[in-house]
Amino acid sequence: MVSQKMTVKCIQGLHMRPAGIFAKEMGKFSSNIGIIHNDQYVNAKSILNIIAACIKCGDEIVVECSGEDEMQALTKAFEIINTAFDDKE
Repeated sequence: MVSQKMTVKCIQGLHMRPAGIFAKEMGKFSSNIGIIHNDQYVNAKSILNIIAACIKCGDEIVVECSGEDEMQALTKAFEIINTAFDDKE
């Protein structure tokens, strides 16, 4: 298992569109992927779980990945959280 703390930079947090993009990308990996936010673990492959976590801009999250492609999944998660929404909000 690998994990990394990240700060959400998307101006409006992980609302519907960014949560959907994140969940869709994480769904491409065979690893189990989760987000820990405010001591709550949510399935990072579920758009509804991500939205329900109410993750806002500036919040710190921990992304945990466990499985055969865990490093690739963690790298992609970091990329999405830190760059994917920079110019879209």
